Amino acid sequence: MVKPMENYVADLRGRKEISRGTAKDAEGQHKKGRLTARERIDLLFDPGTFEEIDALVLPRYETYLGGKESRYGDGVIVGYGLINGRHAMAAAQDAAVMGGSLGEMHANKIVKGMRMALEYGCPFIALNDSGGARIQEGVDSLGGYAKIFDANCEASGVIPQISVILGPCAGGAVYSPALTDFVFMTENSYMFITGPDVVKAVMQEEVSFDDLGGGMTHSQESGVAHYLAKDDQDCIARVRDLLSYLPSNNQDDPPYIRPTDDPARRCPELEQLVPTDPHQPYDVRQVIASLVDDGAFFEVHQLWAENMVVGFARLNGWVVGLVANQPMVLAGCIDIKASIKAAHFIRICDAYNIPIITLQDVPGFLPGKDQEYGGIIRNGARMIYAYSEATVPKLMVILRKSYGGAYCVMSSKGLRGDLLYAWPNAEIAVMGAEGAVNILFRAEIKAAADAPARRKELVADYEKRFNNPFVAASRGLIDDVIEPRDTRRQLIRGLELTLSKRERHAPRKHGISPM
Repeated sequence: MVKPMENYVADLRGRKEISRGTAKDAEGQHKKGRLTARERIDLLFDPGTFEEIDALVLPRYETYLGGKESRYGDGVIVGYGLINGRHAMAAAQDAAVMGGSLGEMHANKIVKGMRMALEYGCPFIALNDSGGARIQEGVDSLGGYAKIFDANCEASGVIPQISVILGPCAGGAVYSPALTDFVFMTENSYMFITGPDVVKAVMQEEVSFDDLGGGMTHSQESGVAHYLAKDDQDCIARVRDLLSYLPSNNQDDPPYIRPTDDPARRCPELEQLVPTDPHQPYDVRQVIASLVDDGAFFEVHQLWAENMVVGFARLNGWVVGLVANQPMVLAGCIDIKASIKAAHFIRICDAYNIPIITLQDVPGFLPGKDQEYGGIIRNGARMIYAYSEATVPKLMVILRKSYGGAYCVMSSKGLRGDLLYAWPNAEIAVMGAEGAVNILFRAEIKAAADAPARRKELVADYEKRFNNPFVAASRGLIDDVIEPRDTRRQLIRGLELTLSKRERHAPRKHGISPM
């Protein structure tokens, strides 16, 4: 008997309704203070633009050994739509289906979405909320993770990849987020290789879920998370904000927004914000807010390695990446964490055609046994490699001081910095004047009738001869000495000149960066 079309349509609708879950599923997530996978998708994409694929995928039932069954979709929603008017792909794990555990077909759906994003040149966002590998599927589950990791590596630097941790993320599952460009976490999410029970059994250590792998731990201690959000809504709103600064892929330019802020605006407040006393701290974020369009700065890794500030902003509508020393923390010294933070951010900017603006106020690398044992040499070299390898426009301003190796590694002319400026109060030297005088004139000072007075004379002479921006300007190592109030318009003019920059490295399979 031939059935009418409405019967087929009714059957299709019934199957898709199963894939959408139930009110009970939603209630369970809401009790945990979390949204459902579909609620998250609705928040992420522009209203009415999301199109799901593979909604009717089912796992291989024979693997369940009489246990709990999956359902249509197999615990992950995959699809495409518009975010801020531009196409993006996403995969949202559904904790209501077998705890969001990853099996073979679940993984295949995610990998298909990633491959589509790569082929069509759009960002991929993974919304993670999973109990981990699906034990019933054994090695098929583990093989699924490996396929995801491989897809992450293939897409790296080609399309923006963002991981959003909105629940548990444990075991092998954590390596996919670690391979992506940005990791967001909420306060009630967590990620770790091994949980508290295993830590207790193996290491005899008592530790809570939050202390071991909570959002604050990874935002402040490990640096695994780039952003910490209060809840799902806040987190997804921040993801949308981040995407407004990123291009769809490495062949596109970042999205330009017609500015409302005057490109010729002067910033006289900078002359009060930054003290001329090189030992007095200030918040470099205030300097950034003064310089960029409408004071809008999207900071990355805000809670980790706070002696280095990085993030995105706009100058006359053009997206730029900011890298700045923070005198409020460790006097702005560069340590291991700051080196890693800056290097990672610089490489992201270079991959996605985002010009780099460096604001330098640095007394040097942080000394000490812990830093040396921890590999400050190797990790500091990461920043050198990142700046040297970057072919995007690189502009730099020395706000106050620039000493020793720290001058070299932060976008100097030797690392092919494009346009370098210094304020008239800047100190550029191997070290500060007092330290230099104590080394160079130790015997003379010791023999002087009035040692403090002689030291003061020598320090003043050293500052006049060497420790000022005009020496560097006379050698062409900086391009100009500028008034602080002109910094914004000078950066905009320089940026717009260098946007047409074309630089290529010698052919090679790949460089070997310090790891």
